[in-house]
Amino acid sequence: MRWKVGIGEGYFRVVVEERLDRRISPIEGGWGPVGLVGIGPAMSLQTCGETISFRSMQGTSAFVLAGGKSSRMGTDKAFLKWNGQSLLQRALALGASVAEEVFIAGDPARFSPYGRVVGDIFPEHGPLGAIHAALRATGKEWNLMLAVDMPLVESGLLSFLFEVARQSDAVVTVPRLAGGWQPLCAVYRPAFADQAEQALGAGRNKVDALFSQVQVRAVEEEELRQAGFQEALFRNLNTPEEFRRAGEEAGQETRKRE
Repeated sequence: MRWKVGIGEGYFRVVVEERLDRRISPIEGGWGPVGLVGIGPAMSLQTCGETISFRSMQGTSAFVLAGGKSSRMGTDKAFLKWNGQSLLQRALALGASVAEEVFIAGDPARFSPYGRVVGDIFPEHGPLGAIHAALRATGKEWNLMLAVDMPLVESGLLSFLFEVARQSDAVVTVPRLAGGWQPLCAVYRPAFADQAEQALGAGRNKVDALFSQVQVRAVEEEELRQAGFQEALFRNLNTPEEFRRAGEEAGQETRKRE
C-alpha cells in the first residue's frame, strides 16, 4: 500500500491509492499527523520527493520537541526549509511513520496550526520541561522524543529505537555515542516524568543528569553501526553555517544514490 502526502498548513492530506486496511481519523479541519493512528504495520509515505516507510507500533507516541529559542540560528529552526519542507513538517512525518500518534511539544500559540500541541507545565526549562509535559500528557507506554533540528534522522533509526525499547524494561532507551548521550532522539516511559518533575522543581534542567536515577537501556555506537546507522544521523543544526553545510552534504549523498 502506498500513500501520497501533501503537506499544507502543517497538516498531512492523505490520498489513498489502494484499499485502506484501517480507518484514518480526521482532526481539527484537516488530515494531520495525529490522525495517522493504527495505519500499520508497514507502508510508505511520499512527501517532497522523499519516501518514508511506515512501521507504526502499538503503544507508541512521538513528540517533536520544537520549543527551542533558536538564538544561534537567528530564526525559528522549526520553519527552516529542508528538501522543500520545513524541519517541523519533516519531523512530524517521521513521527507519524513510526508511532500511533504524533504531537508537537512547544508553544500552543505558535504551533497549534500544525498539529496537536503539548505546552510546558514548567515553562522556560528547556528540553527537560518539554519531555516532562509530554510524558504527563501521553497515554502510551513508549514515547519517542525527537528534536526538530535533526533533519538527518531516518525513520528506520526511530523504528529501531522503538524495537529496542519494547524489548527492555528500561525507563529510557537512549543512544550513546562518543560525544555522549542523545536524549533528544530517545524513547521514554511515563515514569521518567516523576524524576523530571523533581528536578524541574529544584531548578535542574539537564536531561541526562537524571539517567542515573532510572533504568536506562543505552544503545551504544557499535550497536547502532551494526544495525546500519551512523553517528552523523544524530547531528543537530544550531547555526546557519551548520544548516547550509548539512544541506550540501545531504544533497551530495542524494545524488550519489540516484
